Formats: sequence, C-alpha cells, structure tokens
Amino acid sequence: MTAGTGEHVRTLLAHLQDRASTSVLAEAGREIPSDELLRRAVGWEGELASRGVGSGTVCSFIGDYAGDTVALLLALMRLGAVAMPLSPGAVPAMGELLAIAGARWLIDFRSVGDGGPSIEPVSATSPNPLVEAFRSTGHPGLVVFTSGSSGRPKGILHDFDRVLAKFAVSRPGWRAILFLMMDHFGGINTLCSCLKHGGVGICVGQRTPEAVCQSIESHRADLLPTTPTFLNMLLASGAWRKYDLSSLRLITYGAEPMPVATLQRIAAVFPNAKLQQTYGLSELGVLRSQSADRESLWLRVGGAGFETRVVDNVLHIRSISNMVGYLNAPSPIDAEGWMNTGDVVEERDGMLRFMGRVSEVINVGGQKVFPAEVEGVLLEAPGVAEATVYGRAHPLLGQAVCARVSLLAPEAHEAVVERLRGHCRERLSKFKVPIRIDVVEHDTQLSDRAKKVRTVAPC
Repeated sequence: MTAGTGEHVRTLLAHLQDRASTSVLAEAGREIPSDELLRRAVGWEGELASRGVGSGTVCSFIGDYAGDTVALLLALMRLGAVAMPLSPGAVPAMGELLAIAGARWLIDFRSVGDGGPSIEPVSATSPNPLVEAFRSTGHPGLVVFTSGSSGRPKGILHDFDRVLAKFAVSRPGWRAILFLMMDHFGGINTLCSCLKHGGVGICVGQRTPEAVCQSIESHRADLLPTTPTFLNMLLASGAWRKYDLSSLRLITYGAEPMPVATLQRIAAVFPNAKLQQTYGLSELGVLRSQSADRESLWLRVGGAGFETRVVDNVLHIRSISNMVGYLNAPSPIDAEGWMNTGDVVEERDGMLRFMGRVSEVINVGGQKVFPAEVEGVLLEAPGVAEATVYGRAHPLLGQAVCARVSLLAPEAHEAVVERLRGHCRERLSKFKVPIRIDVVEHDTQLSDRAKKVRTVAPC
C-alpha cells in the first residue's frame, strides 16, 4: 500500500508502513499495530474496488472509531474516493444527507455479524455537481455536515489531502481519547494527528463519564479532547474519583463556550494536566491555539496557514485549508478568502475571549444577553450540575431569557427556582435574569455530540 492520491495521503500511508508493529489504535482492551491496520485497509480497498468505488465516488458509512472503520477510511483515501462518515445520531436524517452528497454506497457498522458490516448501493441519488468537479483533482475527499440547528444541514466537502497538509510538520504524538465523533471535523483532526504523529487513538464504546474514565485508566491516555458540557457532566458524575486518571497531561475543550465555574473545577480536579481551549470550524479546519493560562478563557488562535481579524466584534478567518465548498448552499467565503465565523469575541492584547454565537444572542427589549454568561452564573449556585440558557419569544420584550437546570440532588421545584432566581438577581442585570427555570434530567440537555441543546420556542 505504497501509492496514494495526493502528496500528503502518500506521506501518511508511508508513515504508517514505517510504524510497522507499533500501536496506532486501542480498541476493546487491545492495541492494534500499524501493520494490522494497513492489512485491513488493503482488504477494504479490494472489496470497494470490486464494487466500482473509485475516484470521486461518495461512500458513506455509519459507525464509530474502530479498527475496521479507520481501515475503511484509509482505503477510501487510497482509492481517491469521498468518505462520508455518519454517527449513529445522524441516522434519522440519513436519507436527506445521502441525497445532498450524492452518495453511491452505504456501509453500516451498527450490527456487525459474521458476514461483516452491510454494504449496500444507494439508489435515487443524483451526483452532486461540486463532487463531480472535484473528481478531476484525483484527491480523496471528506464530507461532513453542519449540525443543522438553524435550518437544513449544510454538506461540507473537503479535499482530504489538504486536510492532511496540516500534519506535515512533525509533532509529538499523543495517546488520545477519540471522543469527538467521526462525522465531527474535530474528531477527524484528532484521528489524523494520532496516525501521522505516532500517537495512539483510543476508541471508546460510549461517551459517558464512566466509559471515558475507564478508557483513560486502561490505556493510559494522556490527551482528552472534549467539550465543556461533557467536562461538566464528568464533574457531576463523580466518575473521576473511581479511576486512576493520573496519565492525563492535556485536556482540550472547544465547540462551545466554557463556563468559568466549570473550568475552575476541572483545574482543581486535574491539577497536573494542562487545560487548553481549542477553536475550529468545519469549513476551515482546526486552528492552533494557546490559552493565556490553564484557568483563563483568553487565548490566541491562528497558526501557519490561518489569518484572523475582528469586524464589529465578530471573528473572521482566512485559511489556506478552506473547504472545497458547500454541497447545497452558497459559499460563505468572500472574494478575498475571508469567512465570517458568526462568533462574537472580545479582544485584549492580541488575545480573544469567545462570548457566544451571533445566532444564539438573546435580544431582550433591545439589550443583548449571551447565554454563556447566565449559564456561568447558574453553575456557580450550590447544587447545580448543568445549566442551559436560551431565548424564547415574548410578546412585549421580543425575547425573554429562559433556563433549564439539572441538579446534583433532588430539591423541591418551587424552592430551587426561587433560590436560583435570587442567586441570579444578585449577580446579573435584571434583564438577564431568567423569567422561567425548568428542572430537567441531565441528559436531556445534551446533543449526541456532547454539546448543549438550546431551544428557541414561543412561551
């Protein structure tokens, strides 16, 4: 398996050959060496080629990180095909997603029997024009989707060779928990880093605090890339007390704002781990970042191949690793190569602090409220495990602030609502205090990507 399509694909495959019997993945209690992973990839390559999969063929697969799914990804790179990973949580929208990308094949790993995963042709989908134009490059592609929280999901086409270019400079490898899903660009970024830099990607069957902590202990993971919401869930669960997590040297967090209270608690629980905020977009890739210190939300973002600027308090980025384009929407990148990220930031001495998304700002009678600020205050209150703040339509104010909270222990509803409102009144302007607080189960606040789910609905 020495050939490839694109300089950086060839380099990755050659690097994996050089690693030979060294571990590249950890799955179900065992470690998979590089030569075994490549043998599986060769098997997949032959299977796919016999079905006509080649340059520009969109091949979707449903599954999580495992030896076979990663081997499949390598085989698709080798064939110059377009990989379209889907997590099980994306299945309800699968028909729409397959149609957007013009997928030709679907491989389902959810119920693997003696015959292996199912491999079925996808009928009634027309080729996507952008994919057809991309085919001429001969490079492998990658399709990921936006979450679709503000409308129809957008399909994003990447040149996989360009994605791998970020890893051309050698860096230390990590034994990393593969927490972010395979259909999340940040997850692919972590996997590529492990494969290229000599690290080990640790597959977790479930993304619960218990399962993640067990995997950290069992495989001596030193990197946990995750979300603030999961870290808060980890704190509330107490699972960190039951396992030896001393191997962790770095915890990275991103994809949503980090509450100060959560960051301070994580810093106390993991005093020997570096805490680093990360930032990236599915359209542009993951930027290099440097936090001011382990308990600060101020950071620098950029790195080789990225430029940043702030326009009216909103971050704009220009990148050499831009996506090829949206499959079903106009490009958000202007003629000069800049993309408005929609992320509101504060600036100080060349550093940024992320306040929230423009789309999530709550407009209360003309005054702006950032959900993350109110969530941070609620999380400082005793007994609160999680808080999600969102806006609801209001007949007089335009919008009103509402919140969902989960508790560490049961409490009388009226008493806890009054207690939390009082807590907020002491720390926030009146218009930022939630007019409605609902007590809910913890997992109802989470998406399948371990992020908060904010709802905008009429009162």
